[in-house]
Amino acid sequence: MDGQSSAGGAPDVAASKLIAAQAAVNEIQPGMVVGLGSGTTAEVMLHVLGEHVRGGLQVAGVPSSERTRSIAVSLGIPLADLDDVPALDISIDGADEVLLPSLELIKGRGGALVREKLVAATSRFRIIIVDSSKLVPTLAAQHPVPVEVIPFGWRHTAARLAAFGARPVLRLQSGTQARHGGTPFVTDGGNYVLDCFFEPLTHPAGLATQLKSLSGVVDHGLFIGITDRVYAGGPAGLRTYDRLR
Repeated sequence: MDGQSSAGGAPDVAASKLIAAQAAVNEIQPGMVVGLGSGTTAEVMLHVLGEHVRGGLQVAGVPSSERTRSIAVSLGIPLADLDDVPALDISIDGADEVLLPSLELIKGRGGALVREKLVAATSRFRIIIVDSSKLVPTLAAQHPVPVEVIPFGWRHTAARLAAFGARPVLRLQSGTQARHGGTPFVTDGGNYVLDCFFEPLTHPAGLATQLKSLSGVVDHGLFIGITDRVYAGGPAGLRTYDRLR
């Protein structure tokens, strides 16, 4: 299914996220083990899933961040650890940018990109939910590529990233400023994030391989070849995009 739309008016961003979240949650069958994404759109999905659980749906969720874990617990969603399950039946997450028609992504504004990628890699079917503003013709024209790096020697890792054409900027904790010695943002894994600004990417897969090969890099926010379906909510209602096989 590519580009299917449902009738509707002009929903705002919140309504668009809800449309996509509801469609994704409707894919969950009783007894499934579900990967739970992170970020504002994934949190909308958690609330929808919580309603289904309270209505009797039996699932086990595997959270991709400590924040997601906390929200899921508050909503009564049963949880499991990734190492306690052989595979996930489905995962649902958001994205910062979605390239059409390949469904390659930029993710990681929330800082959970490594765990999100591990959850996606362990899932049999991967769904991304977005509002339609996240659909783009070229990756990195609007957002940087987050790169999670080991704190030790991070400035040297940043220099290696710059050699690939990036302008890396150390992500800081909310409310702190670099010019005043701001405090680095720290991921759930205890690492730093370098937000790497590139020219619009002409070969995302090649860059993904190069970034992963750098010493000091844990992982990056380019998700290549690991998305099966995208639900996008927008002014035209719901649109569904499946990965070309």
